[in-house]
Amino acid sequence: MSRDFLVEIGTEELPPKVLRELSESFTAGIASRLTEQQLRFSEVVSYAAPRRLAVWVKELAEQAPDHDSVSWGPPVKVAFDAEGNITKAAQVFASKNGLEVSALSGLVENDGQQDKLCLRQTIAGSTTLSLLGGVINEALAALPIPKPMRWGKSRQEFVRPVQWAVVLFGADVVEVDILGVRSANLSRGHRFHSSGDIIIAEPKTYRDTLYSAYVIVDFAERRELIRHGVIAAAKAAGGFAVIDEDLLDEVTALNEWPVPLTGRFEDHFLQVPAEALISSMAQHQKYFHVINRDNQLMPLFITVANIASSDPQQVVSGNERVIRPRLADAQFFYNADLKVSLQVRRESLKKIIFQSELGSVYDKTVRVAALAKALAPIVGAEITLAGRAGELCKSDLISEMVGEFDDLQGVMGRYYALNDGEDSAVAEALMEQYLPRFAGDHIPATDVGAALALADRLDTLVAIFSIGQRPSGSRDPFALRRASLGILRIIIERNIDLDLKQAITTAAQQLALKGDLEELCEQVLTYVIERFKAWYRDEDISPEVFASVAELDLSKPLDIDARVKAVDQFSRSPDAVALAAANKRVLNILTKQGQLDKLSPVNVSLFESAEETRLAADIERLSALVAPLLENRDYAGVLRALASLRKPVDSFFDNVLVMVDQPEVQANRLALLQNLRQLFLNVADISHLVVGK
Repeated sequence: MSRDFLVEIGTEELPPKVLRELSESFTAGIASRLTEQQLRFSEVVSYAAPRRLAVWVKELAEQAPDHDSVSWGPPVKVAFDAEGNITKAAQVFASKNGLEVSALSGLVENDGQQDKLCLRQTIAGSTTLSLLGGVINEALAALPIPKPMRWGKSRQEFVRPVQWAVVLFGADVVEVDILGVRSANLSRGHRFHSSGDIIIAEPKTYRDTLYSAYVIVDFAERRELIRHGVIAAAKAAGGFAVIDEDLLDEVTALNEWPVPLTGRFEDHFLQVPAEALISSMAQHQKYFHVINRDNQLMPLFITVANIASSDPQQVVSGNERVIRPRLADAQFFYNADLKVSLQVRRESLKKIIFQSELGSVYDKTVRVAALAKALAPIVGAEITLAGRAGELCKSDLISEMVGEFDDLQGVMGRYYALNDGEDSAVAEALMEQYLPRFAGDHIPATDVGAALALADRLDTLVAIFSIGQRPSGSRDPFALRRASLGILRIIIERNIDLDLKQAITTAAQQLALKGDLEELCEQVLTYVIERFKAWYRDEDISPEVFASVAELDLSKPLDIDARVKAVDQFSRSPDAVALAAANKRVLNILTKQGQLDKLSPVNVSLFESAEETRLAADIERLSALVAPLLENRDYAGVLRALASLRKPVDSFFDNVLVMVDQPEVQANRLALLQNLRQLFLNVADISHLVVGK
């Protein structure tokens, strides 16, 4: 037997930026706890609106299944004394399990080693009704709430004050205490379009019942309704809506009954950079902006009202009055900023601390400029321009505009640099230094931008590591993980043949180090290269493939990536497993011997079998064949060529004993195996590929 289950937690308006996460976590928590209780169900549906979190579980079993229980007691020789009398240990076992001591003599089994008291019984599963309160409260307690609040005289804590709770199992009301309220079947509709309590008859009517009370409880449905409404409103006004997905999520979380409306602002505001106007509209008012066919900002915005007004023009006029002073502020900030050059602003950076042990932001720009100039020839940038970009890279941080809209850092730097008459390449670099900002974001498109982006990240990495504040666990206040991935993306996607070890060393040499420079550089290099693990995991490349390349301690990301891609391709071939196993065998043999650097070159006159001769000839032939391939980093071609060694290697191990009694023959065979291993190490240590096979 089964019934649908519904829980709704009604609150004051929930934080819009985390509503979706709270909903997903609550739903997952309910589902996982029902599963832990072995309660079967067919589907879980999640609902979230500004004043509620709800979960609908379909076809939830009315009772957990019965389960067999086995309780072992003390050994018979401990449970009964020499005369067969019940001992204290046996009495404890009987009391614990609710048994009469007289029944113990019939509860003896052998556990495979000795006779013991043993109670076997079938325990009836708990009823779902008895478990629901615990399931709900445990799921709520586990929600990711960084700053819970209290309300009234209650000691309860939650993200917002709880006003009501609905818990239904089928048509039956389940009364449980939830965060200070007693659950019932009474919900509430839209704050303005509905009044009084709303009766929820049963779980399957929840969505439609709330809809009739002007609440669209399905987050995804509401989100798409807003998307299509905003697009339609912009189209009707002769433009095209630009929908930022994060903003769309936030607006969805702010509205129970969304109604998109179009407003206007004065044309003269368009003299301000579009990014500033867009940021002002999005951050302060949650408006979507509109562009024309030429991708230029139009003096329009789309707002989403949480009410179906009988006079929507009044709502639009109110929003227009609110946005006007916001845009006027942006215009004032911009005009004020144009009066002070980035070069002059740079001097003010001396008063701003980057990090207490690392000096000011000005000091950082000095280091970044020098490092950008050093990287410029490798990246393909003009040295003077790269250095100039480094000098000015943080000057816009103290502008009025960036002080108000921190998401415009770099963007405003570009506008101000052009206004100052700086080279356009420098201006573009000031914007591109922050790219990529997140996974999937664009990388710098210009050479100077790439040099500056690399220099800025490398300086931060090395500097923070130098004062012992490397990331630990989830703590990463300087976003060094993101910086490392950004470095790797720029290098690989722009095909920059950069030696990270050299670049890190150059960055470290600009710091007043207290510790060992070489040790610091090794720590930073290892940290950055380790970020490849997550990179390749996302590309479905096994950890063993990366480990086979990482074993070589390389420091050129472009080279590492080429090797990993080649080994990944090779690992899927029929010869890979056999050759990897052979390499593992060779490694084990060589490792046990030690001091292999003292081995003499292979002496063909000491060969005693055709298998030795053939393997040696193949190794010599392939060494010459793969040399030009290695020069061109055609590692896939190298591995394809080496795949031909499978048969001679198998034949060698099938017919040749390496560790023979004759020392000279043994050493010669070890030297042959060492040559074989070195041939593969030109690409990777493929012995790692046999891990887990």
